[in-house]
Amino acid sequence: MILIHGTWNNKPTFKLIPIEQNCPYNEAIYDTDQHVLALIGKEKKETFQLVPKVNDKGDAVLLQKVRANGKHYAEERRVLETWYEYYIENKNDIIYFISLFAKNLNDFDYKSFLKKEAVIEPPIVK
Repeated sequence: MILIHGTWNNKPTFKLIPIEQNCPYNEAIYDTDQHVLALIGKEKKETFQLVPKVNDKGDAVLLQKVRANGKHYAEERRVLETWYEYYIENKNDIIYFISLFAKNLNDFDYKSFLKKEAVIEPPIVK
């Protein structure tokens, strides 16, 4: 895999993309808001998903009232094929994963995206 610049939620980030066919991942994306590296695997699974209900013309069926989830259209559950997803949350684990997979590790400053605000621990009361 190689590291590249990208965007996620309209913010700059980094991604990893495969450069060899035997790579087990389609891509990896770092979410700078959640501080998580999301990995998209090459294997698929069937899962239930809510999708918009459509009419005969393929248009979403609109509702008169907005639903509790904020959507203004009807939904229905369908079985869809989705990619396996994996999430790495620990900063050291993210760095380790990248060190194992990134071919351009020394040419890309991915660590600048990993910076988190310091977490201030509350004092221990005895």
